[in-house]
Amino acid sequence: MWRHQIQAGLLLFLSCWSLAEGGKLLVVPQDGSHWLSMRVVLERLWERGHKIVAVVPEAALFLKSSQRFTIKTYSVSYTQEFVERFYNSLGEKSFVNPPFLEKIRFVLNNISEVTSMFSSSCRSLLYDEELMKYLQDSKFDAVMVDPVLPCGPILAEHLSLPSVYFMRGLPCTLDYKATQCPSPYSYVPRSFTENSDHMTFTERVKNLLVGFSEQLLCYVFYLKHENLASEFLQREVTVLELFSKASIWLMRYDFVFEYPRPIMPNMVYIGGINCEQKQPLSKEFEAIVNASGEHGIVVFSLGSMVSDIPKERAKEIAKALGTVPQTVLWRYTGEVPPNLPKNVKLVKWLPQNDLLAHPKTRAFITHGGSHGVYEGICNAVPMVLMPLFGDQMDNAKRVESRGAGLTLNILEMTSEDISTALKAVINDKKYKENIQRLSDLHLDRPIHPLDLAVHWVEFVMRHKGAPHLRPAAHDLNWIQYHSLDVMAFLLAVVLLSLFISLKCCLFCCRRCCCKKGRTKKATKAKSH
Repeated sequence: MWRHQIQAGLLLFLSCWSLAEGGKLLVVPQDGSHWLSMRVVLERLWERGHKIVAVVPEAALFLKSSQRFTIKTYSVSYTQEFVERFYNSLGEKSFVNPPFLEKIRFVLNNISEVTSMFSSSCRSLLYDEELMKYLQDSKFDAVMVDPVLPCGPILAEHLSLPSVYFMRGLPCTLDYKATQCPSPYSYVPRSFTENSDHMTFTERVKNLLVGFSEQLLCYVFYLKHENLASEFLQREVTVLELFSKASIWLMRYDFVFEYPRPIMPNMVYIGGINCEQKQPLSKEFEAIVNASGEHGIVVFSLGSMVSDIPKERAKEIAKALGTVPQTVLWRYTGEVPPNLPKNVKLVKWLPQNDLLAHPKTRAFITHGGSHGVYEGICNAVPMVLMPLFGDQMDNAKRVESRGAGLTLNILEMTSEDISTALKAVINDKKYKENIQRLSDLHLDRPIHPLDLAVHWVEFVMRHKGAPHLRPAAHDLNWIQYHSLDVMAFLLAVVLLSLFISLKCCLFCCRRCCCKKGRTKKATKAKSH
């Protein structure tokens, strides 16, 4: 009896000690799928005794209240219905193929709508006097932000807190520019180019032109936030300057999936952070999987924000799914296609990672979001990719270039295309072998990405930042960084040396010529 009491007392002591040692972390997240992976890290930090305070807008898609975190909300000018309609429209518009000029106008309008919505939300946060006073009085150890939209970095600068960035990537490769990381155009593909790291001459031309145009795109995308930052901080500030203040960049990348490239010491790659240990399937899903027999199942999901697609496109997909013997679990909430085959089960939600981990899973049909792709890699399931928007086209290119899946054009694919691609990744052994090789490489690591992320957040909290990892390149201007002043100086020295040498040679030549001339004149005078 006394032994159990001692053990209980020890556990209580360790629990209290952990809470006493825990720090205070401020969190400024982004909505949508971005939040799903950040939440995993925050839950682990909470379990380790840290107090988590997240500031979120009242109208949000996934940023709901949590029993584990302290949620501080601020009012915004838009409604919950607007948010849901906005995110749903991203998927719906992916199935429309307008003429080129209309597509350009749509992109510009979408950028304007996004920046207006989020800059308005950021202004509401920054000028919420009651909330800002609470944040200033709370004495946080650090702030963790998703910097895709820079409200978090503005808040971190205002509160003078060391920041940890948690992200998939920034537009226009601003993440690498802000860290002063080399990013050569010759083998580092730019976003939305769908290039690999082995580019032809034409692809390198395309990569260079896209790289040059990035500055204009980012100017348009971040202009409102930049003006807001300058207004709020009461000094001229650029978004790039704000981003450069980050202590640690936790980047959801992994070199098994990403192409090799240079990184800086404060950039930590944590790709696969969302690949949690599999959980047992519920009785409902276990029954479906077991009933599939020797053929197994196919998991089909177009992501957390897209579950309803146009009727005609749904009919094409349904027709294709009926051509395989596998049972297809399709996450879909739209109108049921009239030609839905018997082997297709429509569900409003599915435990994606748990199903992918099941040995009966033969293929994964996905939109190419980073969460799904990493879950496919972790569980060694070959993929058929139907990218819709954003970085999904580039993700699909990376999977296909490694022979782990096939990509379809969502606007042009026919039922025959879908059927052919699906049968190929299921029946052709090379796809399973390639994804298994990627999975083995990805899982062969000394520390799980989740533990790595937690370590670096706690590191910044303990040490109030990581200034020893900040390269001196941040203190140099463009001329100094590229050593143009040194090259100019050396060129001047060389030119001056050549000039002096030339002058000396000319002087010596003139002296020699003059002596010969006087000697000849003197000889001539004596002869007379």
